[in-house]
Amino acid sequence: MTRVIADISLSLDGFVTGPDPDPDNGLGVGGEALHTWAFSDDPDDRRILREATARSGAVILGRRLFDVIDGPKGWNDDSGYGAREVGKPAFVVVTNSPPPSVRLTDLDWTFITTGLPDAVAAARERADAASAQSGQDLDVVLMGGGATIGSAIDAGLVDALTLHLAPVVLGAGTPLFTAAAPRTLVQRSVTSTSTATHLTYDIP
Repeated sequence: MTRVIADISLSLDGFVTGPDPDPDNGLGVGGEALHTWAFSDDPDDRRILREATARSGAVILGRRLFDVIDGPKGWNDDSGYGAREVGKPAFVVVTNSPPPSVRLTDLDWTFITTGLPDAVAAARERADAASAQSGQDLDVVLMGGGATIGSAIDAGLVDALTLHLAPVVLGAGTPLFTAAAPRTLVQRSVTSTSTATHLTYDIP
């Protein structure tokens, strides 16, 4: 069965970017430290990244994150979804209007203008098709940004939450949760490495 899994890195004080993120510096000031684990040679970091990439049948992201990824300083031949574990699932972007052009034309982009629930439905269809083609169960991965993930959780659209907790305090930036409703999650796994604590929760 296809699940929707929110997967994001954040600081100890709850930020998914540093201060002042913009299209040229999508992670903000100091935000690169959040993703040190994704480029680590630690076997557990590599395994977690590899497994997350391998299970991705489709990936959802918001328009602001798309603009960073597709911008001049975004993904390239050396970096992309899964970093060194590069995969090419279908990507679904939630946006008010599609961009006039796309730089990363080698990736499969779908732009949904009718809201997050429709984006999740479209991503499920893509993940189901990828599952049938590959012969294994694949999931929808909600990679961000923070506001998109927070909204999806609040709307009851997410089945599980994976956090990569970096040992850094940013002091300011983009928070993952803002005015979220109280919620109790079910902890499923914890893996600690030198670069992050990887946490997975089911969302009842």
